[in-house]
Amino acid sequence: MSQAPAQSADGAEKPVFYLKEDHHTENGTSIGFWLYLMSDCLIFATLFATYAVVGRSYAAGPSGADLFDLKLVAINTAFLLFSSITYGFAMLEAQKKNINTTLIWLAITGLFGLAFLCLELYEFYHLIHEGATPQRSAFLSAFFALVGTHGLHVTFGVIWLVTLMVQVKKFGLHPENMRRLTCLSMFWHFLDVIWIGVFSFVYLVGVL
Repeated sequence: MSQAPAQSADGAEKPVFYLKEDHHTENGTSIGFWLYLMSDCLIFATLFATYAVVGRSYAAGPSGADLFDLKLVAINTAFLLFSSITYGFAMLEAQKKNINTTLIWLAITGLFGLAFLCLELYEFYHLIHEGATPQRSAFLSAFFALVGTHGLHVTFGVIWLVTLMVQVKKFGLHPENMRRLTCLSMFWHFLDVIWIGVFSFVYLVGVL
């Protein structure tokens, strides 16, 4: 809303000042976050393309068939997939305005995320202990870059999740927190989709 134009002492029209206005459109946050996810897609597309080019360049070193433990990776994949399911339950409870139940499901989601990160760190430690470091070959450089970047995203996701839990506990499920939970939901499911690509393209193809 604005003030009506007024006349100054000399008869000139005074400028109009806006007292209240919308800072962005109703769906501005969602659109902006989708744009962020698309930019993240470009990052992972570049990493996948790099791996596709150099993924067989072993430099007389170990290959994926020599290094990958599919059972361990399958368990890790299950952790991340279950975390998406539990986050879905959290969103359902948030829609019902059940704060405590929402927090419980968010906590379970965070625990699955932490379990995923712990197994991934164990895998990295095991590979480095075996001498399969990023400097060993182009294959390992591309592998650590792709999987490590995804793991870094999961780490930030867990930090974001804990931050939102504190906000929900303190301020409740008001529209702003619901919007934040929705954005994190998009991010978390996006990481699941990327990991399915990693599991299929890197690990399954790597053991063939």
